[in-house]
Amino acid sequence: MEETAVIKALAALAQPARLKTFRALVVAGQEGMTPSALVELLEIPAATLSFHLKELLNAGLVTQERDGRSLTYRAAYDQMNDLLSFLTMNCCQGQPQPVQTAASCEC
Repeated sequence: MEETAVIKALAALAQPARLKTFRALVVAGQEGMTPSALVELLEIPAATLSFHLKELLNAGLVTQERDGRSLTYRAAYDQMNDLLSFLTMNCCQGQPQPVQTAASCEC
């Protein structure tokens, strides 16, 4: 993962509503969530949520699927895992350490 992408992802997560939104999508798993479900769960106004989802999309942390007029958002697990790997790449004096990723989670 390139450093510019890491900075963009971390900047996107450095806001409480976006972090809560991303975490909710991680919990939702591959089923994802609609904006209306996120509004209800997080108690964020729809217009505000739309802005935050756009920022998460631009950072590559979520994906959006359109089915007619309906949208479903999902956490981008590959991007999340790449970010975690980048952040832990040189931990423990450079010795490889197992990191639990979304791929190893049972969602």
